[in-house]
Amino acid sequence: MPKRASKHLRAPRPLAVGAFARVEVKADGEWMVQPMSAQAATKTYACPGCNRSFGPGVAHVVTWPRVAGIGSTSAVDDRRHWHTSCWARRS
Repeated sequence: MPKRASKHLRAPRPLAVGAFARVEVKADGEWMVQPMSAQAATKTYACPGCNRSFGPGVAHVVTWPRVAGIGSTSAVDDRRHWHTSCWARRS
């Protein structure tokens, strides 16, 4: 059975169709923020705000910088999944 390519080498998957991202300004710049419904959440993620993981079926937000960072081909490469409350507390 052939090995799958590393997820870090694959192109990012598109975000859910029908959900709309909004721009939020934080101390470190502008961020795109898209809500992820509980039904659309199918994997386990580690929240960068509290370092706790949350699994499938948990509504949360997906964030990425509005402008791609150095070394990124796309800002979506830098997207992260946050608990909604952890993102709201972030300054």
